[in-house]
Amino acid sequence: MVDTAITPVQATEMAGNAAGAVAHDMSLIGLFMNADPLVMLIMVGLLLMSVISWAIIIDKFMTFKQLEAKTSRFEQDFWSAEALDQFHDRLKKRKSSHPIAAVFSAAMEEWARSRGRSAANQGDIKIELKDRMAQMMSVTRNRELNRIENGLGFLATAGSAAPFIGLFGTVIGIMNSFTSIAGSQNTSLAVVAPGIAEALFATAIGLFVAIPAVIAYNRFSQDLQKFTGRIDDFSTEFHTLLSRQMGVA
Repeated sequence: MVDTAITPVQATEMAGNAAGAVAHDMSLIGLFMNADPLVMLIMVGLLLMSVISWAIIIDKFMTFKQLEAKTSRFEQDFWSAEALDQFHDRLKKRKSSHPIAAVFSAAMEEWARSRGRSAANQGDIKIELKDRMAQMMSVTRNRELNRIENGLGFLATAGSAAPFIGLFGTVIGIMNSFTSIAGSQNTSLAVVAPGIAEALFATAIGLFVAIPAVIAYNRFSQDLQKFTGRIDDFSTEFHTLLSRQMGVA
């Protein structure tokens, strides 16, 4: 018959291990407060990255929602306008910052600056004006799209880098666990658990940052691509309309 009695030494070790497990706070706040300084710095950096990411996500969500509404209203007003000059004057009074309105205003202002110029060959002047208006619309279009796109690069960086930053914290936590094992000559969970939990917590924070950032980046990239096509379509249609009015092919 096997003797299963626990010796006093084993009982003392078990009691010490149990006391150590109880003494170590395994809550999320406890893991953060008791983490290795380097791991804590990684966690703080990831949490700061998460705050910035969510600020960008909320801002871009509102931006694209407003763009959708303003674009539909602008296109409706534009195609129902009787005269481009009058519509441009009304638009200037509104002081609209809508990207398509900015493209339209850039072309109309270039047209207005070219009025009254006399030349021997009016056909050449019209062709040059057409080209300048196209260039102004293209420059304004790129500037407006860059303004809308601002912040998406951070989401892409956070989505790709955050898991690896969290993994670096995981490696540090596991190294601390092995150090504790080597120092105490004890492989019990009471010795290993804090470092392992700390490592997994760093990984979890990295995923907490990366997952929303990747989802938001893909969503906003699709929204930006759709809006880019919409503004390009308007530029083409408006340029064609101006060409007909100027009698230039």
